[in-house]
Amino acid sequence: MAEGTKNPVKFLRDVAKEMKRVSWPKRDELIKYTIVVILTVLFFTIFFALVDLGLSELVRIFLD
Repeated sequence: MAEGTKNPVKFLRDVAKEMKRVSWPKRDELIKYTIVVILTVLFFTIFFALVDLGLSELVRIFLD
């Protein structure tokens, strides 16, 4: 093998070993984080939709 490459089987074993060390969130934490992400996405969706609408109206006013 070329220098610096790993055996794929060893790599997958290492990944499995690391996954066992991960500190996974508890169910309540996961629900809270999910709600925060969804609300953030909704906020930015509405925000950028309003900005887009406002800029579109400004362009329409200047071009008419």
